[in-house]
Amino acid sequence: MVAGRPSALIADDDEFFRAALSAILTKQLGFATVFEAASLDEALEELGTQPGISAAFFDLAMPGVQSPANLKAVRECFPGTRMAVVSASNGRQDILLALEAGVHGYVPKSLGIKDLTAALRTILAGAIYVPPSLADLPASSEEPAPPLQPGSGSNNSAAAIGLTARQRGVLALLVEGKSNKEIARTLTLGEGTVKVHVAALFRNLGVRTRSGAAAAGVRLL
Repeated sequence: MVAGRPSALIADDDEFFRAALSAILTKQLGFATVFEAASLDEALEELGTQPGISAAFFDLAMPGVQSPANLKAVRECFPGTRMAVVSASNGRQDILLALEAGVHGYVPKSLGIKDLTAALRTILAGAIYVPPSLADLPASSEEPAPPLQPGSGSNNSAAAIGLTARQRGVLALLVEGKSNKEIARTLTLGEGTVKVHVAALFRNLGVRTRSGAAAAGVRLL
């Protein structure tokens, strides 16, 4: 990282889009370094180990995102980083759920380079970017289903709750009483990565403590 100049993170499993967005960030928006990740786990590792990442951009379809609760947990664990979704989806529900998760903007990949750059500049300047097309999108006739709670029905399982495979692994170790450090060692993850996964588990399971998550895990796994 170049001293005095910011660094950014692009989390997207499309390497060609990562290259294109990286060029915009470095050539148009003044970033000295752009780190890349192809999954949520990789993104968390970069955020936890690379100091000074001031902006992070996530694709909704990237492996590991799966639930808006995961983005919300990332926001809470890295409050000093501007975060936005850059997605191929123009769906009203996707946009609203992402904004509800606390990201600083939702940028459709369908925008041209000029408009995409302007949207990113708006986010980096401290504002929230919402695509103008949102006003023209019809409201869905079906409301988003509320998150499932432990013990709420026969389909109640870790998969039905919306947990990723990695989160199920973290939950299993949490049930065993492992600390974040022990979970990180077992799964070969950084402690910061485990911290975000645990925070996401709390949100998905509707609990506030490790003991509450462990109790839910016993019923789910």
